[in-house]
Amino acid sequence: MKINLVKAALYTNFLVIEYLALTPQHIEVLDGLWDKQNHFFAFFVLFVLLSFAYQYFSMLKKIGILLLIGFQIEITQYFIPGRFFSLMDIVADSIGIAIGILVWQMIYWLRQRLKIPL
Repeated sequence: MKINLVKAALYTNFLVIEYLALTPQHIEVLDGLWDKQNHFFAFFVLFVLLSFAYQYFSMLKKIGILLLIGFQIEITQYFIPGRFFSLMDIVADSIGIAIGILVWQMIYWLRQRLKIPL
């Protein structure tokens, strides 16, 4: 997988997630989904993309970066009309990161076993 392409996907996803999380407008497609599901999926995808794009980052560094992003979103939402700070959103983010770690470990193990370079 080309690293530049993965980095582009990571930053594009990050920008889309920031926009969706911080816009005061309600997005109809997302309103039909459970909010915690959105957080889980967003941070799962961000973790996997971050792991591919920056393989040399330690696990703790990747977790720290994503938790900071989660807190940044929640703190910023506190100041946006119609939005609010929610610790449960951060819990959902953390679960997405945890599942992302498991998936990344499986991908890493499989690629090593099949001798496919990361």
